[in-house]
Amino acid sequence: MRKFRLFAAAVLGGLVQHARSDLIESSVSVNGGVFQGIPRTAAGVLEFLGIPFAAPPVGSLRWKPPQPPLNLNGTRQDATAFGHSCYSAVLAPDLADPADQSEDCLTVNIWTTATDTTEKKPVMVWIYGGGFQFGASNRPLYNGAKLALDGVILVSFNYRLGVLGFLALSELDDEGSGSTNFGLQDQLAALRWVRDNISLFGRDPENVTIFKKSARSHSVSLLLASPLSTGLFHKGILESGAYWESDHGSLTTFSEARQRGLALQQKLNASSVAELRSLPAEEVNNAALWDLSTDPGATVFAPSIDNYVVPTAPSVVFDHGDEQKVPILAGFNAREEDFFLAHSLPHQTPEDYVSSAGTFFGNRTNDALQLYPGSTYVQANDSANALAGDLVIRQQTWEALDRHVRVGGQKGYGYYFTYSSPYSPLAMHTAEINYVFGNMGPNESFTYTPPLSPAASGDMEMSETIRSYWTNFAKAGDPNDPNGNLPYWPSYTGYGNCFLELGNLAHAINTPDIDRFRFIRSLRTNSILPLSWRNRVYDN
Repeated sequence: MRKFRLFAAAVLGGLVQHARSDLIESSVSVNGGVFQGIPRTAAGVLEFLGIPFAAPPVGSLRWKPPQPPLNLNGTRQDATAFGHSCYSAVLAPDLADPADQSEDCLTVNIWTTATDTTEKKPVMVWIYGGGFQFGASNRPLYNGAKLALDGVILVSFNYRLGVLGFLALSELDDEGSGSTNFGLQDQLAALRWVRDNISLFGRDPENVTIFKKSARSHSVSLLLASPLSTGLFHKGILESGAYWESDHGSLTTFSEARQRGLALQQKLNASSVAELRSLPAEEVNNAALWDLSTDPGATVFAPSIDNYVVPTAPSVVFDHGDEQKVPILAGFNAREEDFFLAHSLPHQTPEDYVSSAGTFFGNRTNDALQLYPGSTYVQANDSANALAGDLVIRQQTWEALDRHVRVGGQKGYGYYFTYSSPYSPLAMHTAEINYVFGNMGPNESFTYTPPLSPAASGDMEMSETIRSYWTNFAKAGDPNDPNGNLPYWPSYTGYGNCFLELGNLAHAINTPDIDRFRFIRSLRTNSILPLSWRNRVYDN
């Protein structure tokens, strides 16, 4: 009987201990408080949502670098719902929810399957995009549960956008912040928060991968080029984009950025930064709203060269091999241009196309027409759109990968996403994101690219393949499966089969459209590519 009592006591003690472990798992002490997350799911995923990584940038902290999060003095806080989204600078209801926007928006979200703090899982940090004008971490598409189940810790966060994130004025310079790229400083602050606190969630602060799409991918190139990011991440994934000298990727000078800021200050009839800070955030934001439907080429508030966060253009940094020394994975989609048709050269007729090509390419027009021919209407249409996709996304992504490997001497992997199915028939811009996150429900896509039919088994298999490659890279800096369970992905060299095509079959290929990419590089090298290309194209 005594043995039975001891046995029963041991079992009950184990159950009590298990209950205490669960309680600890679903709450964490950070920022001086205790945050209660969403209890672990049956699959084993624990979520913490809306934890501040910086003080709210309101009042006197508007247009200031992010400050440390407020000390919560031991109070309990809810971490079961996303924080507010930052104000969007785009007038497009399907891209931003005005009802959810606030200046108090600098929060981080975490998905983990770790059961204790000794597991030290690799960390993947996702940064939403939208041209630094719109976006939020609370989209169902970005739910990190499936990636967490693949053995990594998924982190996402919000950062300031548009005028509230990138206003530049001489008076702000005089305040001594060093930079008015406040949105980028938010990204750096979030990465510092991850470095300092992520071990509390079973993560390894020495194994952090940042990954982004489009403007997010632009952020990766900016962070790779920034001296302030040293030690904050250890790998980078660039999905469709890098901040290079091209449309959708040209940085303004600090002087140009201040001119834009002054124009906004005058529009709001404010005589000082203090007056601007006294205005409601919504009024300031509305004065700089970008209406995509009527003015796709509007001047927007976005990152600028500031001699601090962004000392010079990333293209210059990469050309000298001075970027962060970390492995990268970079690639683009087959039909990027379908998202950027407004960027195409005029091509109502073949004659229109050839004429506009002559204006655009100058004495390199004949070379350009060999690569982007326009003898027929179909040919002119395809070439005009392909050129837009190359200039906006594809070429600059390849350029960053090529420079990082061949000048910077770092390891790199290139991909070409061509997968097509009834669920997602066009490999257009953003098409791969659903597969990266594994979220394919009816409400888990961008509203401007809704699924055309429910996801099928082939879509699920493609998602598993891509998630395996991405998480393998996050774990070890190499996307290949150590057990050989995935098609081999060669590292990028610039020669031969050094890209992976992610199509209905994954296989190694030559760098796609390499002759076109090298031609565009030559235009930049010889200063033929017009720096005014953005406005010239948009004005048509």
